[in-house]
Amino acid sequence: QVQLVESGGGPVQAGGSLRLSCVASRGTFDKYAMAWFRQAPGKEREFVSAIAWSSNTTYYSDSVKGRFTISRDNAKNTLYLQMDRLKPEDTAIYFCARSNEGSYDSWGQGTQVTVSS
Repeated sequence: QVQLVESGGGPVQAGGSLRLSCVASRGTFDKYAMAWFRQAPGKEREFVSAIAWSSNTTYYSDSVKGRFTISRDNAKNTLYLQMDRLKPEDTAIYFCARSNEGSYDSWGQGTQVTVSS
């Protein structure tokens, strides 16, 4: 496993932008695919985006496609999520996770994003 710590969340008005970061330590980062999930109040955790270890492949949920951009810097052991044109329905706790053989074996504690209309 690896220790993951998210940051960059906060309050923002609709239409604004935020950039989330997820720093990995105490484990391997650069050889694994990574992902972002989110969980809104009263809802189940949902997939947001994922990126291959080499950054050559990315995936997005339909709800964020075209507005969010996932990236990573393996030299810095850091995963990013650039969120633009934010909507109130993007309000949630955002988590990063490491993918390992078909499952996610490490999770961060989450960072709160609150989008006001």
